[in-house]
Amino acid sequence: MRLQKRSDYDAVLKEIAGRVGRLAPTGAVADYIPALARVNPDQYAVCVQTLEGGTCTAGAADTRFSIQSISKVFATAMVIAKKDILLWSRVGVEPSGNAFNSLVQLEYEHGIPRNPLINAGAIVVSDELLELYEDPKKTLLHFVRELAGDESVDYDTEVADSEYATASTNRALAYYLKSHGNLRNDVEAVLDLYCHQCALALSTKALARALLFQANDGIIPSSRRRILTEDQSKRLNSIMLTCGFYDQAGEFAYQVGLPGKSGVGGGIVAVVPDVLSIAVWSPRLNEHGNSVLGIESLQQFTSLTGLAIF
Repeated sequence: MRLQKRSDYDAVLKEIAGRVGRLAPTGAVADYIPALARVNPDQYAVCVQTLEGGTCTAGAADTRFSIQSISKVFATAMVIAKKDILLWSRVGVEPSGNAFNSLVQLEYEHGIPRNPLINAGAIVVSDELLELYEDPKKTLLHFVRELAGDESVDYDTEVADSEYATASTNRALAYYLKSHGNLRNDVEAVLDLYCHQCALALSTKALARALLFQANDGIIPSSRRRILTEDQSKRLNSIMLTCGFYDQAGEFAYQVGLPGKSGVGGGIVAVVPDVLSIAVWSPRLNEHGNSVLGIESLQQFTSLTGLAIF
C-alpha cells in the first residue's frame, strides 16, 4: 500500500500511537548521563514529513529532546561534503556488531573505528570538523538549523556539560585513537565538540524535517540546496541502514527495513527514499540503547504502509 494523502498518514500515526500507548512500559532512560536520567520516560511523539511538504504528527511532536547519536548523521554529512573519500581512510563502513562505545573492538582493529555512527567513529568525525571549520560548533548548529528549517534549534548546554563531565569511556576511546595517530587535535577539544554535537535539542517535528534531505538524494526540499551528491547520499543511507542502530542494526533492518539512526535520548529518525522521513521519540531504551517504542512504532509504520525499501 502506497499512501498518498496527508489524512492517510495522520490516520496511520494515530493508530500507531494508540497501539503503543496500550503496551506495558519496558526499558529505561540513559541514566549514565545525569541530565538524561531526569527525563520523563513516558513521553512519546511521532512525525512524518513528506517531500511534498506535508507534516503529520501524533503525541508531543513539538517537545524538544537531546538527539544524541542521531547528530552523527549530520556531522558525517558535513565531512563527506568536504572530503568524501579521504574520510574513509580513517573510519570504516562496516557494522560494528558490538556496543556503541566498545573499546575492545577499537583495540582489535588498531585504532580504525568500524563506522562513523559508533562513538569512536564519531570522535574521528569531530576531529575532522575541527580541521575543516574555523568554528565547528557554530557551523554545525547553523547546518542543523538550516536542515530543520528552525532557527531556534540549539545546544542543550546542561546535557553537553553533563555528558562531558562523565565522558570517561569516550576519553579512553579518544586517547586510544590518538595513540594510533588517528586523532590529530587536542583530545579535550574534540570531546567538547562531540558532547555539544550530541546535545543538540530538536523536536520530533524538526528532526524529521532535518533528515528529509536524505530522502531527496542529498537536496534540502524547501530550498533546493544540494548538501550531498546523489552518490554520497546513497552511501550515507547505506551506512545508516547497516550501522545506524549499534549492535541491533541487523534486527532493525529485518523488522523495519529503512535507513535510519537512533540516539540514547530516545529518538529515532528514518527515511523512505523519494517519499518521506519519519521521526519517533520515546525515552525508554532497550539493552542496545535504542528506543523500545521507537522501534515498535517504525515496525508498525512500515507494516501498515508497505513503505519499507525491501
